[in-house]
Amino acid sequence: MPLWKCQVCGLVYEGPEPPDKCPKCGAPRDKFNQLTQQEEELVKRSRYTNYLHMKAYTLLKELLGVAEEGIKDNLDPGCLKIFSEEREFALVTMQKIMAELETHMKKGKWN
Repeated sequence: MPLWKCQVCGLVYEGPEPPDKCPKCGAPRDKFNQLTQQEEELVKRSRYTNYLHMKAYTLLKELLGVAEEGIKDNLDPGCLKIFSEEREFALVTMQKIMAELETHMKKGKWN
């Protein structure tokens, strides 16, 4: 199915032809351009990569919660050290993912 991009707001629409008007900004059909095969491939790959980043972020949030529970439990110094390292890893990696997704948005890789 071809991809069409609204030249007004950047919405990427998937369909055999562009919509009569943009679902996001209301621009008319003639404001849509069909993406080239190379542009379509980049959009599809970007969508997949962004999905993986968001899935990893969700898992890291879960790890963060587990680590914080382990820190509260504070069974012994060895456990506390591991949970503290897990917490730090989750926080830093979540921040890196958010920075990467922001880069994707600025480069137009968020469609």
